[in-house]
Amino acid sequence: MTLRPLGDRVVLQYQEADEKTQSGIILPDSAKEKPQEAVVIAVGPGKCENGKKTEMHVKEGDKVIFSKYSGTEVNLDDEEYIIVCQNDIMAVVE
Repeated sequence: MTLRPLGDRVVLQYQEADEKTQSGIILPDSAKEKPQEAVVIAVGPGKCENGKKTEMHVKEGDKVIFSKYSGTEVNLDDEEYIIVCQNDIMAVVE
């Protein structure tokens, strides 16, 4: 199965969370936060507002940083994805 986002939505796949802090302390699973960095898996076609089509600013394969409390988490084929609106993406990591 594949996910095909509609409108201005983007499907992201989480990057692995850090296993330890910068000072070397190993974090247990309960202390890890969900990462805010992800890879773009699929991009919707954009949506029309007031007769103009919204341009999509990301493409498949981009690494992005998104808002912490945004999107909908989806599990598909034992993989975890998050579907967000393009407005929830704050930056592209280059």
